[in-house]
Amino acid sequence: MNDLIYLDHAAATPLDPAVQAAMRPYFREKFFNPSATYLAAQHVRADLEAARARIAHWLGARPSEVIFTAGGTEANNLAIRGTVQQFPDSNVVVSAIEHESVLATARQFECREAAVTPGGIVDVPGTVALIDDRTVLVSVMYANNEVGTIQPIRQIAQALEEIRQARQKQGNLRPLYLHTDAAQAAAYLDLHTARLGVDLMTINGGKIYGPKQSGALFVGSRVRLTPQITGGGQERNYRSGTENVAGVIGLAKALDLVQERRHEETRRLQTLQTLFFEQLAAHFPEAAVNGSRKHRLPNNVHVTFPGRDNERLIFQLDAAGILCAAGSACSASSDEPSHVLKAMGKTDATAQSSLRFTMGRDTTEGSIHRVTEVLRNVTR
Repeated sequence: MNDLIYLDHAAATPLDPAVQAAMRPYFREKFFNPSATYLAAQHVRADLEAARARIAHWLGARPSEVIFTAGGTEANNLAIRGTVQQFPDSNVVVSAIEHESVLATARQFECREAAVTPGGIVDVPGTVALIDDRTVLVSVMYANNEVGTIQPIRQIAQALEEIRQARQKQGNLRPLYLHTDAAQAAAYLDLHTARLGVDLMTINGGKIYGPKQSGALFVGSRVRLTPQITGGGQERNYRSGTENVAGVIGLAKALDLVQERRHEETRRLQTLQTLFFEQLAAHFPEAAVNGSRKHRLPNNVHVTFPGRDNERLIFQLDAAGILCAAGSACSASSDEPSHVLKAMGKTDATAQSSLRFTMGRDTTEGSIHRVTEVLRNVTR
């Protein structure tokens, strides 16, 4: 990316060259519709199913439990709408810091929002207290897209299992599913759905050096969903439409690469993250890091510069060739302060003085020193 220092990997990641190479044949040489019956198309179908199997491997799932979508937003919509429409007299529980594609969808139904701690961690007892006999779905993201906090998904899953057992004893046959949006987590955390105890999981290719508008939803075998896109019956009838084969191939390759490298890359980024925190403490003693430092993605640094307008800071950094964000790219056009920071108990003034830096493969120690140098100049 030339001389730019790109620190907005939570919004988008550059396409990995190996992913691009894997996708290339499916634009011309292997362009066939995988539903066609002739041999060339069936070869493409075989490639599609091989990609599904590779993704299922990382999720600890059966290939039949992987449904391809056009990104994370569609997968989240399918998980929430599809569940509630199967059980229309039900309610859903979500955390107050979910991505907009979860919150906006859940709020169209009877929805309860679980609080988080000041460190941005979902309050598990508080979440459980919101569940009643009509709750059919709990949706808590694996890692937050703004402050990078990693959520206690396994602990929530264990609590939900106890509720399921109690329901069975009471003769309540309504299912209770757990969905997690793993869009930000997939490059750094274990995605094994059985170990996590989740019934539904969202994956987004555009966040893991894969193609934008590629994604998948893990749908556990016991889950019943109402399809949101109907037609030809593709993807087990959950998502009709000719499959985006190039996107699927790219998604599978990208997931292979990030999962194979995640331990090494996590260690590298944690070193840079520690350096970034140290630089902030040394040069900006008034600045405050938002979110838990212990339970945090290794690439996330979210910081408040009291009394500074974050929009102005973003423009000044941009002019110096440093790209960062104030929060979620999906809500960047909104004038409203971050709902994540507000849920953590931060004031509007704090939210409007905060920046999110999210590092990636191209981030170096030199990048961090350059960013803190520019920040010192623009905040004098």
